[in-house]
Amino acid sequence: MANSQSYAGNGEYPPSYYAASKTIERQPIRLEGDVEVDICVVGAGYSGLSSALHLAERGYKVAVVEGAAVGWGASGRNGGQVVNGLNASLGTIESRYGANTAKFVGGLVQEGAGIIYDWVDRYKIDCDLRRGNIYAAYTPKHVSELEAKQALWRRYGMDDHEMLDTKAIRSHIGSDVYCGGMIDHSGGHMHPLNLALGEAKALEKLGSVVYEHSPVTKVDQSANGAEVLTANGKVSAKAVLVCGNAYLGNVVPELTARVMPVSTQMMATEPLGEERAHQLLPSGMCVEDVRYILDYFRLSGDNRLIFGGGVVYGGTDPADVIAKLRPNMDKVFPQLADVKIDYAWSGNFALSFSRVPQLGRLGDNVYFAHGYSGHGITGSHLFGRILAEAVNGDLTRFDTFASLPWIPFPGGRTFRAQYSTLGSWWYAFKDRMGL
Repeated sequence: MANSQSYAGNGEYPPSYYAASKTIERQPIRLEGDVEVDICVVGAGYSGLSSALHLAERGYKVAVVEGAAVGWGASGRNGGQVVNGLNASLGTIESRYGANTAKFVGGLVQEGAGIIYDWVDRYKIDCDLRRGNIYAAYTPKHVSELEAKQALWRRYGMDDHEMLDTKAIRSHIGSDVYCGGMIDHSGGHMHPLNLALGEAKALEKLGSVVYEHSPVTKVDQSANGAEVLTANGKVSAKAVLVCGNAYLGNVVPELTARVMPVSTQMMATEPLGEERAHQLLPSGMCVEDVRYILDYFRLSGDNRLIFGGGVVYGGTDPADVIAKLRPNMDKVFPQLADVKIDYAWSGNFALSFSRVPQLGRLGDNVYFAHGYSGHGITGSHLFGRILAEAVNGDLTRFDTFASLPWIPFPGGRTFRAQYSTLGSWWYAFKDRMGL
């Protein structure tokens, strides 16, 4: 993040459907000179915006410093699906960290969605929010896995899931490829960039500032707090929250090896019209299948199908996103063979080896959160709140996550992408074989 050219070109949004259809306008401000605030946040994605907005609601004066534009990274390019839970399942967390940790996590995995719904309502954020998401099953084994998930979540007090048989899922998805599924009625979907921009505007209305196109070059501990430096300015604060996630680069060297950038791809069709869109997804819910290398899709506010999937470890983009995704879309919806693709784009999320997000502190005054591993929409809003709690003096939930051991990628930074690619090949093979 030494300069905007290093990771974001000129800092403008990539040519995604979301950038083309955003409706919330702001006037970017660059950081110039020295600024002093209570708290400085690095990164204007969901983690940074969530922590900043929670702190601003408590009366703190907050400055957010972003190298590109608000929501430029994963927060403004993702599938837009409000999916509850972490990438690592509650069952995995229970077996790895024990029943007490699983009970703790189970008590808060729906909280991130609640934050989103609350802010959309309270701050009147126009982001095409709709409720409900569907997990789609290709095989009876997938159905059994969903039944086990429903039973496990019920054990932890969550009962928003509804199982779907073959007939029932076809009433929600106009496709013959699925044999069943499960609805999470507490999930949903929305326009992710408009959500980020709306949160930034809410933050500014509370008296805080978002500095854009101001790449951070260094984060320093100081005698009375910490400092965030850019090429043209400096923010001094009592504490700094580092929320750069997949696009942090080497700004904080201690964090570089903890996560790996992973590219995922999306595309948006031409507008389908209300009737045709309704035939694809009659209930308007978003969908993701339950394979390891999954597909996910939903309808936009203007009745396009937004279809995503695939991963590239190391964060490089495929040469042709449409060529990679179109066969998957045509398999699910062969009736769209004649439909034009208007937009195709990629974006990186940060993968942790354990698939559990990481919270921690460097020294006394620098906090961080990252590694949502593909479940960042809800996770980032939740962990932003937990960061704000910690800065405000309540370390209860922060310390629980900070105490979980993080696992380095085998092969270190040099070979982590190759190792993960080999693993993905194996799981993709299992997907194809129905294992």
